[in-house]
Amino acid sequence: MKIAIVILNWNGRHMLERFLPSVTLHCPTDAEVIVADNGSTDDSLYFLETYYPSLRVIRLDKNYGFAEGYNRALAQIDADYYVLLNDDVEVTPNWITPVISQMEQGDQIALAQPKMLMYEQRDTFEYAGGAGGFIDKYGYPMCRGRMFATLEQDCGQYDDSCEIFWASGAAMFVKAEVWKELGGLDGDFFAHMEEIDFCWRAKNAGYKAVYCPQSVIYHVGGGTLPKSSPRKTFLNFRNNMALLYKNLPQHRLHWVMALRMVLDGVAGLKFLLEGHPKECLAVIKAHQAYRRWKPQLREKRSRTQPREVDCVYNGHLLIDYYLLGKKRFSQLKFK
Repeated sequence: MKIAIVILNWNGRHMLERFLPSVTLHCPTDAEVIVADNGSTDDSLYFLETYYPSLRVIRLDKNYGFAEGYNRALAQIDADYYVLLNDDVEVTPNWITPVISQMEQGDQIALAQPKMLMYEQRDTFEYAGGAGGFIDKYGYPMCRGRMFATLEQDCGQYDDSCEIFWASGAAMFVKAEVWKELGGLDGDFFAHMEEIDFCWRAKNAGYKAVYCPQSVIYHVGGGTLPKSSPRKTFLNFRNNMALLYKNLPQHRLHWVMALRMVLDGVAGLKFLLEGHPKECLAVIKAHQAYRRWKPQLREKRSRTQPREVDCVYNGHLLIDYYLLGKKRFSQLKFK
């Protein structure tokens, strides 16, 4: 069995210097650490050549973003399992073996993620993945351990292995044959929510994603874009609409999309009233870009074969969180 741990780097020399040592130290004998460089203009490549001369480096000619960067890198790697790992992640001993063992338990299990905790507050779940990702029927993502901006302390409440809706792209394990079958990530997403789209497409194809609490990593988060930026807002809103259009079952498609347009308008107005006009403009531009993208998305949807899938919250996360005060994942009632 071959395992490829692939770190996509873009101008992240300081992150590589800080976190690559833990990855190489805790790399099992059947795994290889590979850095895919997304056209960096800093001294990342010089750093790797100087301090990690034996490490395989894949050099891409420009910054293709997270999604297409990984697509181009993994196309050059022969392995049975890919581990997509952010450059701002500290791994721990034996973080690979339990995840692979869990994935080997069934042909349907195609994706997995470890427990993700904050690097700075190591007893708190991390925003990007927590203890596994889920989504409500209107397309709002959440994690066990994270609801919107509320992060839970890790007290062992999510130490059970379980099926999840999506695995975080910050540390995503995926069977290579499924990656190839589904065509990898949607490169047009560039960054943000591409892993949710991939996991949803995998579910539509009959595969499962799982969470493995026996594997623990620590994630800094926000390493490429600041937590609050018009660019990040644009990508999140545009890509959320795109993944909904591509993957929703037909009987829910039109009314969910119509409702989301209204709710996104409310979110934009909220940005404006709170003194963030650039964020409001980013929401408007996101919807304009989505409408221009619609013909291509329609063709992609025709290849997805959307259907009803598991691990979708049938309630309305916005109402539960903001009006009913449900700040913990455990307070949600899944059918």
